[in-house]
Amino acid sequence: MPRILFVAAHRPGRSPSQRFRFEQYLGLIESAGYEYDYSWLIEEKDDAVFYSPGNLRRKTSMFVRSWCKRLRDVLQAGRYDIIFIQREAFMTGSVLFERMFSKSGAKVVFDFDDAIWHFDISEANKRLSWLKRPSKTKDIIALSDAVIAGNAYLADFASTYNRNVTIIPTTIDTGYHRPDQARPLRPAQVCIGWTGSMTTVKHFRTIEPALLQLRARYGDSIRFKLIGDPGYANEKLGLQGIPWKIESEVADLSDIDIGIMPLPDDEWAKGKCGFKGLQYMAMQVPAVLSPVGVNTSIVTHGETGFLADTEEQWLDVLSYLIENPEIRQHVGQAARQVIVDRFSVQSQWPVYRSLLERLVSG
Repeated sequence: MPRILFVAAHRPGRSPSQRFRFEQYLGLIESAGYEYDYSWLIEEKDDAVFYSPGNLRRKTSMFVRSWCKRLRDVLQAGRYDIIFIQREAFMTGSVLFERMFSKSGAKVVFDFDDAIWHFDISEANKRLSWLKRPSKTKDIIALSDAVIAGNAYLADFASTYNRNVTIIPTTIDTGYHRPDQARPLRPAQVCIGWTGSMTTVKHFRTIEPALLQLRARYGDSIRFKLIGDPGYANEKLGLQGIPWKIESEVADLSDIDIGIMPLPDDEWAKGKCGFKGLQYMAMQVPAVLSPVGVNTSIVTHGETGFLADTEEQWLDVLSYLIENPEIRQHVGQAARQVIVDRFSVQSQWPVYRSLLERLVSG
């Protein structure tokens, strides 16, 4: 029976990138006749340390522990047919572990869903930025036997260094992300919502001016919801962020009537795989996205979602959706079908399975 080792940074259920790139395929992989092990580095007790400034002594301890764990993975790599690396094997600029995996006899698969060859680091770890080397991405791609890219922009980059590149978009488990059929067509307050993290809330801030204009125009007939950064607050919007929790993830999304995904038009954003938009759409919520990167191929403007660039466009599109509940319902239903057809686990599993079979068969 073929064996796969999945190598990633975070524990299961913690990282959206891991959850929606490979974790939700694990049951299908097992059913297809594969055995697998899952090796991650950052435990739940490490989160508060890893994502806060300072704590250099405890971060050093975590670093050493993580290094030892990866070394054990390398020493056992010969037990596996495939080593699946999500984004990187270790959190520094070194590709030591990836090189050692590539020499183990196992086939190395590298999966990525962001333009991680560009520099991007959280505020909490800026003092440790010297440990990072984004350019290592091309080194990992070059030594891999196969590369899975989340979109065409990422695939174009990877193809420069590796000829075996497969595009598998970030996918949604449509059995888990299901619309709340009890959502009222005309709620007492229309909820405009955003989901993300403490590192991406800066994107939400870019459309605050448009949201403030909406607040002035519609008053208490609208409200705002921000999921993922409990430290965010905006009194003028009447908004206090809430933490993301896997236990309440679907319920929190079900509360949203219009989902938003503002992005800057830069090289990092072009590598994004539209995950926020995909979540809204799977929940049958009309999504308004910045026309950056893959977003323009996810939605057809006015039919399966909306694109907005300038402040005026954001204001116009959101006003249109606030005032037209039937349009929200119609677009939401069409959006859900797009996810089922093109961005669901079931729609992409044949591609995933075929790649694994080719690697195992040589």
